[in-house]
Amino acid sequence: MKILLLAGSIAGVIVLAATALAAGAAGTSRTIRVVEHATTDAVTDTGKKGDSAGDLLTFTNVLYNASNKTAVGSDDGWCIRTAVGKSWECAWTSTLAGGQIMVAGPFLDAGPSKLAIVGGTGAYAGARGWMNLRSRNKKGSEYDFVYHVS
Repeated sequence: MKILLLAGSIAGVIVLAATALAAGAAGTSRTIRVVEHATTDAVTDTGKKGDSAGDLLTFTNVLYNASNKTAVGSDDGWCIRTAVGKSWECAWTSTLAGGQIMVAGPFLDAGPSKLAIVGGTGAYAGARGWMNLRSRNKKGSEYDFVYHVS
């Protein structure tokens, strides 16, 4: 398994994207780690006042490298509240140097979540696998995204 940590410079990220493409061509898997800063999350209350099924969460946030120091991309997506106080069903696209990765699946209120990688573009074309998502703090303002791409 090849592990990639997104580098701090654009040149480094391009080199890593090219490495990821080559690894995918060889049939091996790779791991990509980024940190999301959840600064734009907005909930639209669609039903009963407060947390209720059908509420909509939208976001477009900056992604940072694994050391949480340098911006390396962004994500755009939405979630629909399916189980009050328990889970949201989500879909979003992360844009990184070399392409995009799209994920879909549950975001669990109580802990780590696992979402499916449903595809990608550019260096991530044909991507499959899963993404582990974990909150870095109790405020829910930063999240670890760990993509296991095959």
